Amino acid sequence: MKYCKEITLKDGRKCILRNADENDAQAVLDIFCLTHEQTDFLLTYPDEKSFSIEDEQKFLKSMTESEGAIEIIAILDGKVIGSAGFSEVGRHEKQKHRAEFGISVDKAYWGLGVGGELTKACIELAKKAGYVQLELDVVGDNSRAMALYEKYGFREYGRNPKGFKSRTCGYQELVLMRLEF
Repeated sequence: MKYCKEITLKDGRKCILRNADENDAQAVLDIFCLTHEQTDFLLTYPDEKSFSIEDEQKFLKSMTESEGAIEIIAILDGKVIGSAGFSEVGRHEKQKHRAEFGISVDKAYWGLGVGGELTKACIELAKKAGYVQLELDVVGDNSRAMALYEKYGFREYGRNPKGFKSRTCGYQELVLMRLEF
């Protein structure tokens, strides 16, 4: 799936949103590690990264060639500052209508609208791909993210009180959210 759009951030700077391809593998791995160091709200820790540069290249190539999945990067002044994407929940007939959504943005750029623009892009593309709903899990204490998702129409449909076990704060409740098209 291909995507490219120029957006204007809240501070007036221009930012490019586009699908990440295999040439972006190192930058995608770098932003992954950075964002996962900056918050305890994401699924993994940086030291759990299991992808090599070659694995990431293959993954990004497959995402670019996919009609039902994408990985979008946000580029500001030539630097990747965030990423978001979605992919099918499952390939079985009973699940093909559902996609999973994930996003992360470098903390230095929070509050500029990057997260909202990445979210809007993924919603637009998930609809275009024919999905009926987009799903995500968010740590219940992550009020900024929950407000963002609710702004774009995601609604809570359940909770998992011990969804994550953090190295620093113990169990974290996950809020299950979905956006129905």
